[in-house]
Amino acid sequence: MRRGKMGFWFRLAVLIVKPWATVLTRRRWSGQEHIPTSGPVIVAVNHISYVDPFLVAHFVYEAGRLPRFLAKVAVFDLPVGGRILRGAGQIPVHRYSADADAALSSAAAALRAGECVVIYPEGTVTQDPAYWPMHFRTGVARLAFLTGAPVVPVGQWGAQHIFGRDRRLHLLPPRVIEFRAGPPMDLSSYALRSDAGGRALREATDLVLREIRQLVGRLREETPPAAVFDPRTPLAVDDDDQHQRSA
Repeated sequence: MRRGKMGFWFRLAVLIVKPWATVLTRRRWSGQEHIPTSGPVIVAVNHISYVDPFLVAHFVYEAGRLPRFLAKVAVFDLPVGGRILRGAGQIPVHRYSADADAALSSAAAALRAGECVVIYPEGTVTQDPAYWPMHFRTGVARLAFLTGAPVVPVGQWGAQHIFGRDRRLHLLPPRVIEFRAGPPMDLSSYALRSDAGGRALREATDLVLREIRQLVGRLREETPPAAVFDPRTPLAVDDDDQHQRSA
């Protein structure tokens, strides 16, 4: 199992997170073999809880990789957690500002250096009432287009029972946390299209969305709803029509 070189802050993060995640959760994981143990890879996962980063990090770490996350810049302002995140090389995202593209540039640089970058394509915890993956931003496809890195889709379920949209922490009894990774996705055919900056970008993003919705459906033993929740509109968007919308 290759994880690469860990610095002090990453080791500290492991010492803090791993014991908690091991004791207070029951893990049902599958598909970790799809995460390559070396070379650039984008891990795209649905976002259902405010504790997602800790649990996803545990999953990716045990698959043999050191995860680099794109996280909201506000998290980096926390007194202790922010110092650990910066020291561990995590990537701050300045949403709705002139610095927003800097995060993608930093993530692309990490991928070109052969690292594993974890991204939540929804950009925030899903607002779908039933916690299904909602409309994806195009950052995951942009990263794949820029670097040629494969995208490993990951579906997760269970973290919302620990700390969901009610913002109440529920540690006991231990919750079942499920992750399922799918085979790597090669988006290079979309990147080579003449419309790679527009329709192709949206179609590639929606391909990742459909795969993650299917993975989540298998974990939940349910069929994903035909309509994808889109927070930009009061009406849900049919999955087959997603490619018609802009980023």
